[in-house]
Amino acid sequence: MMERLNGKVAVVTGAALGLGRATVIRMAEENASVAVLDMLEHEGTLLANELGGRGLEASFWRCDVTQESAVAKVMGDVAARYGRIDVLVNNAGVGGVSKPTHEVTEAEWDRVQAVNVKGVFFCTKHVIPHLRLAGGGSVINLSSIYGLVGAPDVPPYHASKGAVRLMTKTDALFYAPDKIRVNSIHPGFIWTPMVEHHLAAQGDVEAGRKALDALHPLGHLGEPDDIAWGAVYLASEEAKFVTGSELVIDGGYTAR
Repeated sequence: MMERLNGKVAVVTGAALGLGRATVIRMAEENASVAVLDMLEHEGTLLANELGGRGLEASFWRCDVTQESAVAKVMGDVAARYGRIDVLVNNAGVGGVSKPTHEVTEAEWDRVQAVNVKGVFFCTKHVIPHLRLAGGGSVINLSSIYGLVGAPDVPPYHASKGAVRLMTKTDALFYAPDKIRVNSIHPGFIWTPMVEHHLAAQGDVEAGRKALDALHPLGHLGEPDDIAWGAVYLASEEAKFVTGSELVIDGGYTAR
């Protein structure tokens, strides 16, 4: 165990599964106290307990990032429990429907924006006072390769991740005087429950996985840890001069 995040308190949303779960584990192993935020109470509590059993510090809070009052309350509760907040990882996200724009319903559109955009807005809005009190900090927004390039699929998702990319840069400029750094991570396809469900909806998961592997010049999908280590870096003092940037972790997908 290293101590790259020694003494830091980190809040991770969508933390029970996939990229969020991996990020929680790696941050806790680097000696951060981690607030595990998710709607999945069973999985979130299990994760916090599992880390506690290893002598690491993590606590679960149920949080719906689309509800501003809930977000504000949880941020206050985390700060009360741990004395401060230094890091926010805005990871909670949904994939949404994959069909042409003219077939997407208003409800399908709104659901994706509510979690992927409004959720990032609410969490950032309500963590900023705590980061200011701590004398600075790091906000890490999970965008996507689909915040950088297009593809003929999931229109609401593309729109949401493009929004997150620019929200990141705007906030990086607003809060730089407070020593609050704001950066985005842009994963390629990573083997997570979200990607698995996406492939299952299209039919053959194994064939789909091989096709996705082939889209990445390195020849395979990423793993959750590939993203988690990027988040650890951006949360740490190693990244003290990094703000408003895009950390692309995509196996070469967007290099074409």
